[in-house]
Amino acid sequence: MIWKNEAVSRLKAYQSKKLALENIPLEIRQQVLALSSIRSADPDSTPVRGNSTREDAMLNNMVYRSELEDSYLRTKLWVDATDRALGVLTPEERTLLERFFIYAEPKAADRLAGDLHMDVKTVYRRKDDALRKFTVALYGTTES
Repeated sequence: MIWKNEAVSRLKAYQSKKLALENIPLEIRQQVLALSSIRSADPDSTPVRGNSTREDAMLNNMVYRSELEDSYLRTKLWVDATDRALGVLTPEERTLLERFFIYAEPKAADRLAGDLHMDVKTVYRRKDDALRKFTVALYGTTES
């Protein structure tokens, strides 16, 4: 496996995953509210054989919330590991990876060359060095 490619994919997904950490709890809360609006069975009514639509709705809601909670935990671990790997970078290295991959700025190399007062070739070399450092911090290697 080429771990640098995995690292690039991870950086490109970083913003979306961080946003998911904000959105998933909102979706869970919405499902909790929806569960409270599912009417319970009328105690005077004739028992229904098999599952009722109310029971199905309640079960589906509970399963959906459970899946959301699992997704939140997996996403939190993913973001935490990515944050730790980004934490080993210098401010310049982080800026390079952010602008190339996380924010995917158009003409990032040209803009960075001007902002960092270096030529484009140097920008690409430093970006590659930063990516290598990030990859090793995240996976322990760059290739296997």
